[in-house]
Amino acid sequence: MSDASVQLPVFHVRGLTKVYGSGEAEVRALDGVDLDCSRGEFMVVLGASGSGKSTLLNLLGGLDTPTAGTLLYHGWNLGGADEKGLTRFRREAVGFVFQFYNLIPSLTARENVALITEIATNPMKPEEALELVGLGARLDHFPAQLSGGEQQRVAIARAIAKRPAVLMCDEPTGALDVRTGITVLEAIDRINRELGTLTLVITHNAVMADMADRVLTLSDGHITNARRNEQRVPVQNLVW
Repeated sequence: MSDASVQLPVFHVRGLTKVYGSGEAEVRALDGVDLDCSRGEFMVVLGASGSGKSTLLNLLGGLDTPTAGTLLYHGWNLGGADEKGLTRFRREAVGFVFQFYNLIPSLTARENVALITEIATNPMKPEEALELVGLGARLDHFPAQLSGGEQQRVAIARAIAKRPAVLMCDEPTGALDVRTGITVLEAIDRINRELGTLTLVITHNAVMADMADRVLTLSDGHITNARRNEQRVPVQNLVW
């Protein structure tokens, strides 16, 4: 691999636009977003409901395709990929964590994670992934035997077991109380630091901004503010 390819951003985004509907019903969910994301970066994307932050995550994660603009993943034209290419990208490169855990009730924590490791090309063992999120002692518990925070950490273990280049988290603490949310954020932060995974967390909760390398604020489909933190604040020191 050449030096130039090594230095490519993970994502290179220019003029990224997503339009739903047409005519009077047209909604510009994203409108000309420019963004570069680097390996190992921890990014928090803030915005109210309808600001475009979930649309941005869906486009970067290959869950949707842009209406216009440039969207490159390590130089590959993700924005122009067909469904087969997008499926491969999602399977190999991206781990997703959503507000709701989507665990299979009849499977243990270990078995829920194994669903991913069985189809990944270079996975870690389910036990290793669960150890990373602090659940090494809960391998054989079913979701109903786990708290909400523990279930979310199983979901994170499932997402990172394939060793993804990108971890995308959509309101990962939205269904949790503050104390439990802190435990979940600590797991996400640890994975970012130890695995070097580009991590994007979208949230309406501005408290999380201080734990990031970079913070973007979206409003009406535009990036209205972008800043870099000189230093990341440890999760346990965030002021809730």
